[in-house]
Amino acid sequence: MKLEKIIKRAQSLADPFCITDGDRFRLKDVDPNDTLNLSAEDKPRAKEALVVGVEALAALQDMLYAQDRWAVLLIFRLSTRPAKTAPSSM
Repeated sequence: MKLEKIIKRAQSLADPFCITDGDRFRLKDVDPNDTLNLSAEDKPRAKEALVVGVEALAALQDMLYAQDRWAVLLIFRLSTRPAKTAPSSM
């Protein structure tokens, strides 16, 4: 299955759970048993979709990692002068 198709399918499954108005959202109004009308017969398909989704997520993560634009520059300066020592007391 193509990555774009997987992303569109995942978006359609996630849409009912997206919060569009945070001021009016109340967790107590969400049914934790909501299955999007999926039944026990859909369980094998759901497991397969999970595997495909994890593979797609890994591919997207690889793309994101490859486009990483962050870098760290470390500069080390070596001193060529001898270190100063504390004056000795006589």
